[in-house]
Amino acid sequence: MRDVLEDLERLSADGGVVGLATVVRTWQSAPRPAGASMAVSTSGEAVGSVSGGCVEGAVYDLAQDVLETGTAVLQRYGVTDDDAFSVGLTCGGILDIFVERVSIGTWPELPEVIASVRERQPVAVATVVAGPGRIGAKRTVWPDRAAGSLGSDHLDHAVADDVRGMLELGRTGFLHYGPDGERRGDELAVFVQSHAPAPKMLVFGAIDFAAAVARIGRFLGYYVIVCDARPVFATTRRFPEADEVVVEWPHKFLERTEVDARTMICVLTHDPKFDVPLLEAALRTPAAYIGAMGSRRTHDDRIARLREAGLTEAELTRLSSPIGLDIGARTPEETAVSIAAEIVSAHWGGSGRRLGLADGPIHRDAVR
Repeated sequence: MRDVLEDLERLSADGGVVGLATVVRTWQSAPRPAGASMAVSTSGEAVGSVSGGCVEGAVYDLAQDVLETGTAVLQRYGVTDDDAFSVGLTCGGILDIFVERVSIGTWPELPEVIASVRERQPVAVATVVAGPGRIGAKRTVWPDRAAGSLGSDHLDHAVADDVRGMLELGRTGFLHYGPDGERRGDELAVFVQSHAPAPKMLVFGAIDFAAAVARIGRFLGYYVIVCDARPVFATTRRFPEADEVVVEWPHKFLERTEVDARTMICVLTHDPKFDVPLLEAALRTPAAYIGAMGSRRTHDDRIARLREAGLTEAELTRLSSPIGLDIGARTPEETAVSIAAEIVSAHWGGSGRRLGLADGPIHRDAVR
């Protein structure tokens, strides 16, 4: 839903009503992940996407029906002999899409959700999508509070507790309960969409390669911070795509910066006085990915220095160096693609091989 929040705010202003279609579950090679949304206004405007074009027309029609009737619908789309090229998914995937009528009147917390996402504050929305009598009921959960009701105090408390655990990990998915919040029950299916702040990408070294990495990192949805100790190079003019540009010794900045299990660290300085103390600190963080630029000779020298600094072999194996996948990259832009490919591969457990030469599913669950 994050991709249509701004439009949802605009379309629901002054009491406007919106038909909101959200992907809640996927199987096989589904084109969009759970949480992808499309909003349809009463005037017929549509924004967002639930399938990259495969079933948009059918979902649009369903959203208009829901706008008229007010009755939410959980609809499954897949491939059949009859509809593969009409409303089916030609890629072979299967989507469950929940379509509901949304307004500030029915969801008073909507403006607060939009504000939280805009301000990079974590928030999650739990919606009953299947079960007796409560379809469409919502509970909005922040780390320190919750609002809205799913129809039962016990259910509200159970959902708030469970959703906070999902929100901490940035997870979107299903929870199942009995009618009064019994965790052993499955009569109620609750879809939880977590809006955790965008994961960070920390790019160290204010060089032309860093500008390209910052650009592709922003494109991939990361909150990008570029850091370098040299003020003449670390400027917002040179790095317009970065969310922040910091002038500070890299290891000092890293020591005072929160790093979590979703953070990506790209060390592009390839200068021992910068990257050795920086990597010594980075390899002791829970960062999801740590890569360092440099030749193989530079890498060998860097590893030797890090061993001397006391890093263990287990810590050193976390380092991706030389950084990136072997795609023959030469230019800063090509190198940025190589680095981004390695980051995506590390996140999803990809092999880095050509898909045409690989076996198994194309889409995977995240490895973290």
